[in-house]
Amino acid sequence: MKLYHSPKAPNPERVTQFLKAKGKLDAVEIEEVSIMKQEHKTKEYRKVSPFAQVPALILDDGTQLTESRAICTYFEGIFPERNLMGEDPKEKALIEMWDRRVELMLFIQFATWFRNAHPAMAPLEVPQLPEVGAKAEKNARAMAKRIDAHLADNDFLAAGRFSIADITLNCFCGFAGVMQWKPHEEFANIGKWRARAKDKIG
Repeated sequence: MKLYHSPKAPNPERVTQFLKAKGKLDAVEIEEVSIMKQEHKTKEYRKVSPFAQVPALILDDGTQLTESRAICTYFEGIFPERNLMGEDPKEKALIEMWDRRVELMLFIQFATWFRNAHPAMAPLEVPQLPEVGAKAEKNARAMAKRIDAHLADNDFLAAGRFSIADITLNCFCGFAGVMQWKPHEEFANIGKWRARAKDKIG
């Protein structure tokens, strides 16, 4: 297997942190792709990932997988320990619920803010729309506050234990720094949670 990875980008980091939490990072060949250099848009890379997405996983039989959640689902199946996506239907549903909340209500809002407000993104987001970025920033901050409230009574996001939902939130906390925002410092409960999550990732 070969995993195409872009360091510090949140979706690729989601997959490598998932593997790291399972103790399986060394089980996969990793090749780095620079998004800022637009290596993901080259003709050669589009043969790997037709939609120019990173990460991408190429299986030994040539099967191409993109979308970080789908890649993690594959790894959950072939590396079942430790379980990160739920042991039974209830756990699976709770974990997916919180993973989707972080992804759709926090991560995507932040990404929209970043793409429309950060000068480095101007070549990739044409045109940048400051009013869209401002609205997305407001939404992201509001969701972070809701997550902080949830973590006041929960050590981890879902099912009473560490899961992929925590990995997704941890990736977000790292990536938020590109806009000089550190929610794990701004919100006390997220800060305490992040220390626990990073300990689980290793």
